[in-house]
Amino acid sequence: MEEAKFIFMDGNFVEWKDAKIHVLSHVVQYGSGVFEGIRTYETKNGPAIFRAYDHYKRLKESMKTYRMEISQTIEELISITKEIILKNELKSAYIRPVVYRGYGAISPNPLGAPVHITIAAFPLPTLFEESASKGINIMVSSWRKFAPDTIPSLAKANGNYLNSGLAIIEAKENSFDEAVMLDFFGFVAEGPGENIFLVKDRILYTPSITSSILKGITRDSVIKIASSLGIRIVEERIPRDLLYAADELFFCGTAAEITPIASVDRIPVGNGEIGEITKRISEEFKEITTGAKDPFNWLEYVEFAGM
Repeated sequence: MEEAKFIFMDGNFVEWKDAKIHVLSHVVQYGSGVFEGIRTYETKNGPAIFRAYDHYKRLKESMKTYRMEISQTIEELISITKEIILKNELKSAYIRPVVYRGYGAISPNPLGAPVHITIAAFPLPTLFEESASKGINIMVSSWRKFAPDTIPSLAKANGNYLNSGLAIIEAKENSFDEAVMLDFFGFVAEGPGENIFLVKDRILYTPSITSSILKGITRDSVIKIASSLGIRIVEERIPRDLLYAADELFFCGTAAEITPIASVDRIPVGNGEIGEITKRISEEFKEITTGAKDPFNWLEYVEFAGM
């Protein structure tokens, strides 16, 4: 992580080194927070936040699930995000808003702890930048996603990612780049921090939201891009063995963007090369995020050229 100058905390812009919370904050003890991962891209018209409204709308929905409230509207959060990007003099950035429960309660009951908000923006490369060009190697993790009646997967909550961390550790200790996780019923769910897509007989498949996945913003972007390209998309439960029979596989997410998968459990995907549909979607995604086109009005410009 590369440091930036300022972080927004509860109405103030504080220096990076001073952005601190109490060690007994509820979020530290119990993971009681929700967050987003958002990217700002460099374009010819200046920095542009990708799908800012949709990310903050999901943040609000996550907060609602966990009975958390803040005073800022979605529009105000976007305005603050633009300001932190400008203050940090960033042309491109990774943005991390976190709404969390602070100091004030020692029990798991979160309702007695105050709610805080912080927004950070800092430089961050693509998650698999070094290996994405040839595809990454993944394994099916022995760690399952949580059952649908245990933790709400549609809420992007801090504590959810303890589950993800176990899968990543297992993958790294077994010399894989990343893991893919199955849901409670044994169907394909997602990566520890990415949604997954596969191509079989030129049809694009992705697990449905009933498979304990996060309803990713990049996932939705891929679905809309694929539809605009005339690619048939199916959202349904996917059996594990279809991963081995897939013609193409890729992860997507804010940090990962669109990352081709070369093998699963050391079994090559398709012919071992990045597939045509993956390339088409990736190229279209890149054109949009760099500002070459914006057919879906996904870019929220921080400042326009000449201003």
